[in-house]
Amino acid sequence: MEEQIYHQTKKPHVVIFPTPGMGHLIPLTELAKQLVHHHNFSITLILPTIGPPSMAMKSVLDRLPETITCILLSPVNLDDQPKDAKGETRISIAMVRSLPYLREELKRVISSKRVAAFVIDLFGTDAFDLAKEFGIRPYIFFPCNANVLQLLLNLSSLHQSYSGAFKDLPQPLCLPGCVPIPGTEILPPLQDKKDDAYMWILHHARRYSLAEGILVNTFVDLESSVLEVLQQGIPTIYPVGPITSSSSIGKGFDDASGCLQWLDNQPLESVLYVSFGSFGFLSYEQMIELAYGLEISGQRFLWVVKCPAAATIDASLSKQMRTDPFHFLPDGYLNRIHGSGFLVPSWAPQIQILNHGSTGGFLSHCGWNSTLESIVCGKPMITWPLYAEQRMNAVMLVEDIGVAVRPKPDENGLIGREEISRVVKILMGGGGEGKSLRDKTRQLKEGAASVVSEDGSSNISFLEVVDKWKQLSS
Repeated sequence: MEEQIYHQTKKPHVVIFPTPGMGHLIPLTELAKQLVHHHNFSITLILPTIGPPSMAMKSVLDRLPETITCILLSPVNLDDQPKDAKGETRISIAMVRSLPYLREELKRVISSKRVAAFVIDLFGTDAFDLAKEFGIRPYIFFPCNANVLQLLLNLSSLHQSYSGAFKDLPQPLCLPGCVPIPGTEILPPLQDKKDDAYMWILHHARRYSLAEGILVNTFVDLESSVLEVLQQGIPTIYPVGPITSSSSIGKGFDDASGCLQWLDNQPLESVLYVSFGSFGFLSYEQMIELAYGLEISGQRFLWVVKCPAAATIDASLSKQMRTDPFHFLPDGYLNRIHGSGFLVPSWAPQIQILNHGSTGGFLSHCGWNSTLESIVCGKPMITWPLYAEQRMNAVMLVEDIGVAVRPKPDENGLIGREEISRVVKILMGGGGEGKSLRDKTRQLKEGAASVVSEDGSSNISFLEVVDKWKQLSS
């Protein structure tokens, strides 16, 4: 009798297994916090590792509540992989090589917890075999948008029906409910069918049907057409977004760079925020063009400056110079922009900046986390995609949703200073296209707030999953 009462009072438990990378870890930890704070779950977060955790990862993990247990698996060795192997290949192999460690941790968790669900993200589908072995219901948390999910769910049939490279498609790819995507804008790892990265993504996409359901970090106001199509199929699709980082700074942050204090002294919506995310690096030549473009635009800007891509840095420079992002700026730049521009080396508190009343726009690499944060904060964008699904995001934001403008590169792929200045003036200008972008973004900001309210579509969708997990653990 005592044992029965004990089990009835234990919290339902979810195991989350993210793939390496901050873009995957942040939304999944936010999902975990929602389950803990609002639905009385306990969580085990099991993290595969390739090496020591980064400072950014430590910062996220250190702020997790006590009801989220975090386990770092033993690092896997990828020294046998080619140095030019794409990230999708390295991540997928790391996940597979982590499975023996994961099995041991799952044994421990199941021995003491009522596990309701096992949640992975888009590159973790090989762990489904362990979920089946232990009798746990597998789910996918998809950290990208529904347009990308539709592509992956159709990838197997596309692979069979089109023998050529997707970049050579004669017409834009038109999937049900999606904005048409030119072949050259499809995910870079899908451009070359001979690349291991293509085969890994195809492998994972074919296994999505093994999931009990897929939680997508998007919302109806943003992607109504494609969600309507997806929700008619299998597996069950749950739009639960926007799930964004509740805070990009930890306790005790004192605004060491002074960027927030500087924003306090700027006019309303007058500042363009410029950041390319944790792994977005420009070439040295492109960095110079961006610097001049921001300067000649005449607009106020706050730029998170990082060193250029390593391959474009002069190897003869000292280590101190190679690691100082300001060293690569044009001569006299800091003096010339004094007052109108503010530069922050390497990192800035993005949520606080986007939420600030003086911030009027965001020049972004279009990672989905940053995109959602910009929409939630009501800031229109300049899209500057660099890798992963970011080109597809840019097409959707510009051509379909209408909250962004995109600069045009020259024949060599370089975005020149005059073009940069042009799009900055459009976005930050008082009327015309800039006003239209701001109006649309404000509408989506209201929609984003509405869908997570008590009667909102994303909240209802999330509660449907939560109730199912609670029943499974009872």
